[in-house]
Amino acid sequence: MRVAFQGELGAFSQQAIQQLLGPKARPVPHERFDQVFAALGKGSVDAAAIPIENTLHGSIYANYDLLLKYDFAITAETNVRIVHNLIAPPGLTFAKVRKVYSHEVALNQCLDFFDRYKRLEREVYYDTAGSVKMVMETRPPGGAAIASELAAKIYKAHILKRGIEDDPQNYTRFFLLEPAGSKPRGARGSKSPWKTSLVFSTKNMPGALFKALSALALRDLNLVKIESRPLRGKPWEYLFYLDLLGRSDDQAVKNALAHLGELADFLRVLGSYRAAT
Repeated sequence: MRVAFQGELGAFSQQAIQQLLGPKARPVPHERFDQVFAALGKGSVDAAAIPIENTLHGSIYANYDLLLKYDFAITAETNVRIVHNLIAPPGLTFAKVRKVYSHEVALNQCLDFFDRYKRLEREVYYDTAGSVKMVMETRPPGGAAIASELAAKIYKAHILKRGIEDDPQNYTRFFLLEPAGSKPRGARGSKSPWKTSLVFSTKNMPGALFKALSALALRDLNLVKIESRPLRGKPWEYLFYLDLLGRSDDQAVKNALAHLGELADFLRVLGSYRAAT
């Protein structure tokens, strides 16, 4: 399978692809998230792997908006443990490192490391793996990067320090997207619970969201995630993205969705899939 992702080869998204589909999947890098969605939309790839939230950074809002723009199915999810490493070209010792390149989020997740080594200057780059590729190709004086172990292997760079992130409980949740109507993956023999993701909007009136959520509560459905995003074209009105435990064709979930559909101005089920462990 050809699987689109944002970033350069060696990005954490590539690790997510391996976890979702195994080593035979062919990762196809793109610079921006909208390019990833567009590639799947025009059929130049078979699937896409996108990050949707990080335990420290929070939700990736751009991808919530793109989920609404495109009619894809979420067919699987996985959690990737984010381990940041200081990576440099062979021959560059840690004592000679002066500037560290990486994505802004990665740099901000290693603040304790930079407090410990105050001589190191931080430089924002558009991608973690891309920063490794850049320092290997251009060899900036005293330049190193923060990225995954996979990136170091791909670009034949050297890991100077491992696990420099501030918080070891650093995970990113990824969705596997496929064309609408695709079946969930990884379901056979799995004991993980089912999860369903959906998006809806309500009328701008008192109690509208409470009534909408009551469609789930009345059926004892467990809501595990809620996210609001601005509704374009309607200032101060919002879309609500929900994750709940259960499969969309379970009777309780079907009844809840039918009830919610009566209350909501708009409703779309984004996918049912096995929850990541």
